[in-house]
Amino acid sequence: MSFTSRSPLRRRGLVAAGTAVVLAVTLAACGSSKGSSMPGMDHGSSASASSSPGGMPGMDHGSMAGMDGGDGLSAAKDGYALVSQTRELPAGKSVGYTFRITGPDGRPVTGFAVDQTKKMHFYAIRSDLTGFQHVHPVMAADGTWTADLAALQPGSWRVFASFTPDGGPGKGKDFVLSRTVTVPGHAEPVRLPAPAASTQVDGYTVTVKGEPMAGMAHPLTVSIGKDGRPVTDLQPYLDTYAHLTGFHEGDAAFAHLHPRTKVDGDHGGPDLSFHAELAKPGNWRMFLQFQTGGRLHTAALTLHVG
Repeated sequence: MSFTSRSPLRRRGLVAAGTAVVLAVTLAACGSSKGSSMPGMDHGSSASASSSPGGMPGMDHGSMAGMDGGDGLSAAKDGYALVSQTRELPAGKSVGYTFRITGPDGRPVTGFAVDQTKKMHFYAIRSDLTGFQHVHPVMAADGTWTADLAALQPGSWRVFASFTPDGGPGKGKDFVLSRTVTVPGHAEPVRLPAPAASTQVDGYTVTVKGEPMAGMAHPLTVSIGKDGRPVTDLQPYLDTYAHLTGFHEGDAAFAHLHPRTKVDGDHGGPDLSFHAELAKPGNWRMFLQFQTGGRLHTAALTLHVG
């Protein structure tokens, strides 16, 4: 991928070419039920889930010790909590993960604002940053959500719920809360791929330019081509031409890079701009999702942040 700035930030000299990025390619339809993890990304982890008292009867909060709610690594923030009975999920088969979001009054939240065409975005990632899934759960009348996950490989996983309350004290505020779950079995560790400049996915060449710095806002630009020509037939996906999500190596801190390119029919591309705010230095595993011809493509990349 090639990230070039189209933002006024460029005038402050925040963009520099030459970011080292590697893209390990996979297909992962949003909400897909395919059971395999991403190619080259089957490495294990050893983090364990923990809980704290409170929340709904019979449901446990995820671990919050030493975690910063600003990067999604907390089960609770500002009175809102991600609660679930599930601490373990089976390996090798599709499964539904059920959870609720409770508000400051301890009751299930049932009113959510629409963000990028959905009221809830749900992510799953193994602690080694493999097996990425991005799905959209369904909510029952009592506020219970069910996220249908594709088959998971053994290891420690973190699941994230991204939402915006449509009422109450948190109305209009974006939240990302998470919990850890264990998938039993032997986990095969795989190293995080080293950074590189570009790669191909499903015949498309993805290039990136930009030099993000931890804790600072930076523009990033993704360029997509095919057969040596710029791609201009990107279709809208979640009200944008591409969805970019990142997870930090070591703790799986979460980041959603917000798109800046406006949607204008089924002819997006080749350049897509993003607003990047990555909280921590080090390597981030990025997942770019874009759609052409009704087919969703997912490219994985390692981005080093200074």
